[in-house]
Amino acid sequence: MDSFATTAQVYVAGLVFARIGAMLMLMPGIGETAVSPRIRLALALLIALVITPTVAKGVGPLPTTVGGLAGQLIHEILIGLMIGAVLKMFMSAMTTAGEIISMQTTLSFAQTTNPMGVQSSTAVATFLSMLSLTLIMATDLHHLFIAAMARSYDLFPFTKSVPVNDAAALAVRTVAQSFTLGVQLAAPVIVFSIVFNLATGLVGRVMPQFQIFFVTSPLSVILGLSLLALSLGGIAMVWSDRYRDLLNVFS
Repeated sequence: MDSFATTAQVYVAGLVFARIGAMLMLMPGIGETAVSPRIRLALALLIALVITPTVAKGVGPLPTTVGGLAGQLIHEILIGLMIGAVLKMFMSAMTTAGEIISMQTTLSFAQTTNPMGVQSSTAVATFLSMLSLTLIMATDLHHLFIAAMARSYDLFPFTKSVPVNDAAALAVRTVAQSFTLGVQLAAPVIVFSIVFNLATGLVGRVMPQFQIFFVTSPLSVILGLSLLALSLGGIAMVWSDRYRDLLNVFS
């Protein structure tokens, strides 16, 4: 190896690869199970080779024991998993919005396989999840992923301990914000559902013999999906802006 790279260079490249690989494993789009592991490994190796010369000066002395080397690798992997998990958690906002919309339009029974998750979800939630991935790629938000990788070495240097408490607080806050955003994105359909159900209940009280269920169920689905189609542009813009703000924190 000495004829190609020194021991210190191999050590630094290995640390960078550990963090970048952990981040790519969880990042939206790139880290999905549908993507071949070979592609993820090759991309992680390529990005690590590009970033290594720019961050090599921040690495401390080489560890003299196996325990020190393992501790440094675990340190880098934990930081990569922390950043990747936060970026992955925020993707649940679209899934939350889709689940709420499905419940409000009586489409919760329409289950389908969600490529972004290990479990099946409603058809609307799957559609919005795939829409979020499409927005990331179409609006070049995935370019900010690479910027976040490089910026992470300024926020979390090699010699700084893993901020476990801050990471836990950030994860809780991200989950809360994603759930809040999901409810906000589904707000038009929620308002429609409340008004529609109140009107349905009023008609049912005025005309008890009227088969209100058979009439209102198709109307609820048609009108709910129509309202979703009309508000889809606003949902996409709001979600992409909020996700860009999250990426700017790391990049």
